[in-house]
Amino acid sequence: MSQATPQPPQAPTEDGGDGPVGILITNLGTPDAPTRSALRRYLKEFLWDPRVVEAPRWLWWLVLNGVILTIRPGRSAAAYRSIWTERGSPLLLHTRDQAQALQAAFQTRYGNDVLVEFAMRYGNPGMAEGIESLWQRGARRLLVMPLYPQYSGAATASTFDAVGSAFARRRWVPHLRFISDYHDHPAYISAIADSVRRHWQTHPRAQRLLFSYHGIPQRYVDQGDPYYRQCQRSSALIAEALELAADEWGCCFQSRFGREPWLKPYTDATLKALPGEGVSSVQMICPGFSADCLETIEEIGMENREYFMAAGGERYEYIPCLNAEPGHIDALRDILEQQLAGWLEPALAE
Repeated sequence: MSQATPQPPQAPTEDGGDGPVGILITNLGTPDAPTRSALRRYLKEFLWDPRVVEAPRWLWWLVLNGVILTIRPGRSAAAYRSIWTERGSPLLLHTRDQAQALQAAFQTRYGNDVLVEFAMRYGNPGMAEGIESLWQRGARRLLVMPLYPQYSGAATASTFDAVGSAFARRRWVPHLRFISDYHDHPAYISAIADSVRRHWQTHPRAQRLLFSYHGIPQRYVDQGDPYYRQCQRSSALIAEALELAADEWGCCFQSRFGREPWLKPYTDATLKALPGEGVSSVQMICPGFSADCLETIEEIGMENREYFMAAGGERYEYIPCLNAEPGHIDALRDILEQQLAGWLEPALAE
């Protein structure tokens, strides 16, 4: 099981009332190992999700199984090996640390009335496993929080699909609350801004602070996905909190694949162009990622650094994700507590 911190079970009443509240924090997922076979399993689950790739199933099946799963697992395994730690995948260890820290925070305020668990949308520990763990420990009320500040159908809605799929296999379904986004929540904005300020305490400000978000196809936004607007909103609020002028920050999008247009401006193209525009120093931060992972450590921290320096840049710094930093845990707790109104008694102590 994926339990964050073992807690004694607290049995609910026969009708499901009382008992502890279960909180399930979720993230995208990670392979079990930095190997070709593990990456093939992970990518097959991830890329077959119709929320991630909206294409005719028969055509995408041919492309996925005939091309992508033949070529990409080996390349991705090499990238994962460059960031793998003694504790395993960075995304897994950071999400586990977040769950443990949240459990401790809620334990202090509410005793055993709140149980915190974590799960991954793809890979292990799975969504059904996380829900079952909370159920076995007595939770009959469930709050699910995907750790995606900005809503997108490809990530947030897919998580909701997975929760529904897990419920479809249960005879007794718990009460459910679901956090769709928190892109402009003051606690989240403050936590990001504070992390930048801490970086500035030991590193001089760069000419440009770039906010890089995971991209999605432009077509998804054209069809009504609010992701682009929410990314722009988050960036503007963080820049405002940092008192940045309009020419001191920018918003861009990374991690595209395939031939169709994705959200622009692209992160790699932006970094290649900046030195020619007179920008010799940049600092990068990824407000859409709650925990460091392949896309932040390797893609932003290493690959895109090379693009910028090769184009004539002189200084490039990546500001890490919030991970399990105290300020982040405080922000997540604040957001969760607002959603738990009516399910919990007032905090026992501040």
